[in-house]
Amino acid sequence: MQALARANRVRLARAELKRSIARGDADAADVIRECPWETETMTLAELLTSQRRWGRTRARKFLLGLALSENKRLGTLTSRQRALISTELSNRSSVLV
Repeated sequence: MQALARANRVRLARAELKRSIARGDADAADVIRECPWETETMTLAELLTSQRRWGRTRARKFLLGLALSENKRLGTLTSRQRALISTELSNRSSVLV
């Protein structure tokens, strides 16, 4: 029962985070940099596709350029990988604005 309760908390927190990113209230680059508890088991593709105008193809191409798998979990990223991804995301968002 405790495992189900924890899974439900993670699922609800993750859904709220994804909605927040889609609205533009939160930045995916910041989420990757900080890695809150609810995102530790979230895949990179799941996080990237929660952004507005980001689908599977765009996320896949972005990660291919960084030599990272779309199935890589945020909790397993090294600090170097986090910095690289967040910098690239910030650069892309500033180009789009």
